[in-house]
Amino acid sequence: MPALTPRHDQFRHRHIGPSTEETREMLATIGVESLETLIDQTVPENIRLRDPLQVDSAISEYYYLQHLKGLASRNKVFRSFIGMGYHGTITPSVILRNLFCNPGWYTQYTPYQAEIAQGRLESLLNFQTMVSDLTAMPVANASLLDEGTAAAEAMTMFYGHKNKRAKSDPASVFLVSDLVLPQTLAVLQTRAEPLNITIEVGPVADFDLDEDRVFGILLQYPGANGRVEDYREVTQRAKAANITVTVAADLLALTLLVPPGEWGADAVVGNTQRFGVPMGFGGPHAAYFAVQDTYKRLIPGRIIGVSQDRHGNFALRMALQTREQHIRREKATSNICTAQALLANMAAMYACYHGAEGLKAIALRTHHFTVILADALRDAGFTLAGDQFFDTIHVEAAPEKIAGIRKAAETEGYNFFYPAEGGIRISLDETVATTDLQALCRIFRADLKYTGAELTPAGGISGIESVIAPALRRQSEYLTHPNFRDYRTETEMMRYLKRLENKDLSLTHSMIPLGSCTMKLNAATELIPVSWPEFAEIHPFAPIEQAQGYKELFRELEHDLAEITGFTACSLQPNSGASGEYAGLMVIRAYHLHREEGHRDVAIIPESAHGTNPASAVMAGMQVVVVKSDAAGNVDIEDLRNKVQKHSDKLAALMITYPSTYGVFETGVVEMCELIHAHGGLVYMDGANMNAQVGLTSPGRIGADVCHLNLHKTFAIPHGGGGPGMGPICCNEKLAPFLPGHPLQETGGQKRTTAVASAPWGSASILLISYAYIKMLGARGLREASEYAILNANYIKARIADSYDVLFTGENGRAAHELIIDLRPFKSVMSAGDLAKRLIDYGFHAPTLSWPVAGTVMIEPTESESKDELDRFCDALLSIRREADAIARGDVDAADNVLQNAPHTIAEVTADEWSHPYSRSQAAYPLPYLRQGFKFWPSVARVDDGYGDRNFVCTCPPIEEYVKE
Repeated sequence: MPALTPRHDQFRHRHIGPSTEETREMLATIGVESLETLIDQTVPENIRLRDPLQVDSAISEYYYLQHLKGLASRNKVFRSFIGMGYHGTITPSVILRNLFCNPGWYTQYTPYQAEIAQGRLESLLNFQTMVSDLTAMPVANASLLDEGTAAAEAMTMFYGHKNKRAKSDPASVFLVSDLVLPQTLAVLQTRAEPLNITIEVGPVADFDLDEDRVFGILLQYPGANGRVEDYREVTQRAKAANITVTVAADLLALTLLVPPGEWGADAVVGNTQRFGVPMGFGGPHAAYFAVQDTYKRLIPGRIIGVSQDRHGNFALRMALQTREQHIRREKATSNICTAQALLANMAAMYACYHGAEGLKAIALRTHHFTVILADALRDAGFTLAGDQFFDTIHVEAAPEKIAGIRKAAETEGYNFFYPAEGGIRISLDETVATTDLQALCRIFRADLKYTGAELTPAGGISGIESVIAPALRRQSEYLTHPNFRDYRTETEMMRYLKRLENKDLSLTHSMIPLGSCTMKLNAATELIPVSWPEFAEIHPFAPIEQAQGYKELFRELEHDLAEITGFTACSLQPNSGASGEYAGLMVIRAYHLHREEGHRDVAIIPESAHGTNPASAVMAGMQVVVVKSDAAGNVDIEDLRNKVQKHSDKLAALMITYPSTYGVFETGVVEMCELIHAHGGLVYMDGANMNAQVGLTSPGRIGADVCHLNLHKTFAIPHGGGGPGMGPICCNEKLAPFLPGHPLQETGGQKRTTAVASAPWGSASILLISYAYIKMLGARGLREASEYAILNANYIKARIADSYDVLFTGENGRAAHELIIDLRPFKSVMSAGDLAKRLIDYGFHAPTLSWPVAGTVMIEPTESESKDELDRFCDALLSIRREADAIARGDVDAADNVLQNAPHTIAEVTADEWSHPYSRSQAAYPLPYLRQGFKFWPSVARVDDGYGDRNFVCTCPPIEEYVKE
């Protein structure tokens, strides 16, 4: 590591909000002498860590960037024409600068508060429209984690739909084309095994479409070997047999090929990475998922829909939220609770910037260059697999010849894909140039006749004919909405991005106090290197020798995360928190199976758990048994003991969150873990609340066996408006052998389970952020971050204690890093929703609403907020209490008041007419600080949720609807 950081430039002072003087004032308000005393009163003594974490000493931001440049230099950026679901792409600079690298976009939260999220909601609606148009499917969601996960979600969705009335004798076979990507197949196999789904892989021509046995099929379009097949006949046969058809399709190819929706597909899935999102050694990227209208209430993930606000104006919101699977807990078929919003926004803007003509031109040029290369290789005597292709060719060759070609290619700086079954695959992309064709022909010792040509009006290459059969060439239009036409110049795109950004509240405006979400600082130094080409332009299946910088970063990060959690091993593959939950449970399942105790399938879960916990357990083939909580919010130990004894022979795991979802450090947690172990089970700890643990205690110290970590919470990866995230798992030596592997890179344990994500190390490029967070804070800074998270929560508790009841606290009356305030006493005058909307008028995003207890809000301030910001937030809460009291006393109209009508838009406040009995000033500027630069105006008034669900529209409406704003 570089030189020690100068005392005045410690990153912890930049990351942690309160100053030394502010800390003293806050402690005085709480009523404790020191921060150490507060922590002693909060964290149980029997789980405390007393020794510092064994991680590197903190370094400054400047020295960190120098260090990372050294790691970056160890990555070799070859021209990777590997394909296999990942391609070189050109990110338009206007999108890179104004969206990807812009905290106004990447520090937003999931758009649950629609009134202050209209910008990203419009962008995500563009994404859905792009997907819907290109696939010719009526309904698309707002992105999923990766293509493999999307295919697996389709499989389980159709399995549940087919067999919902045939539980005793289900159709359990899923037929998968042998041309499906290998990483997708691996994820399918992982998800299928615990659900007793049988995957049969083979040529599509050999599919046995037995309705009683088969529930669905999966096709790849074009195939992994590049071939474009006509799947209309097999689709018709499947439909006739009541078997659903899922197609994994390349969106860019669909600009030229007849889309699956036009030949009867039930679902179309895939990846939008090549729409301007760097490969990043595997991610993050936005997968897509589109379905026929029949399945709109079964589709996993989020859907953005059109609605209206209370004035009847056009507005957007997340639609059909009650159909989100994880809300159904143990009845769920999916644990998806997040997306890849930031990357979906990039892909959508790429489509807006290029439009239909631009995308087709990119596709035609790529296709024509592939035709030129194919002709040159054939002329040189090579045999190609198939005559119809889009951008990928499969070259047949003997093993010794392949070895020579590979050596020549790597000498020239090129990567191809070398399938285990033999041959060479070359996938071209929009970055391809004539110099690449020349180099490829040198590598294959072929003669390149092409010397250059003009582009055709459509963007192809003059004199080159498509090899796609006329019957498979797309004739239908796509991307006809004005949003894909009006922003073709950089000026217009820059302004469009800024207009959308200005509609959305992010951390650039104020704190986002969402409980269990940890909306802390995402420091610029942590994020800058993500776009460096040495990290951004590496293909996930490139030889690991070309990614030695990444390899070292993974090694150090795995060590540090294992040290922080008190474990011995780590997998970085899970690419969301829910994916981490699932991976952790699958590792536990593998452990029991290895010990010939596969009958252990009961997961005990507290009733307070996040809905993804029981959903993940069901996906892992477990039966969920719910344990009660006591009046203080703790797990009811007696009920737990009874449930454990009842299910002792079948006990697989206990799933707990610590501190609990009620914001409490439970003193009985060690006893709980010991009880589970005594009955042969293992303990999975949900890492959602790890921000209160780091450096103070650890899952391993407490007695857990495995945990997942939300790197997008505790370890500073930004939420991106609803993704990306990362959910690596850490475990003890018992479970380490079962960490997940990958079919195309060496990773995982000695007895590794199959992949849980498409990429070997998940969304590898954003691991840089958490790596930086740990390196710049060091052991002391990491511990202090936890201490100040607890301080800030208890300061809020102390300030509002006389006006709001805090539902749960620890034995000494302290909150952990978050607190729940009870709004049920005010239900006659103010709902939790009213408080949430009124906070917008005060310039704040609402806390977590009605979870984990209905009629409450859960507040998590994080360590990054200053005392001044905390005071503004507390002042807002106290002012809202006074407004509620005024309604209760009858001082103001019970129906027409600032709470019922919140939030107030600038259009309403500045309108010529004002009919409310309260003043415009009271509506918009209820406290003085709002006139000092802290005012945020919502772009719409309160959104009518019911209207949006009754009138379901999930693609861009006619432009006239936007004008109504």
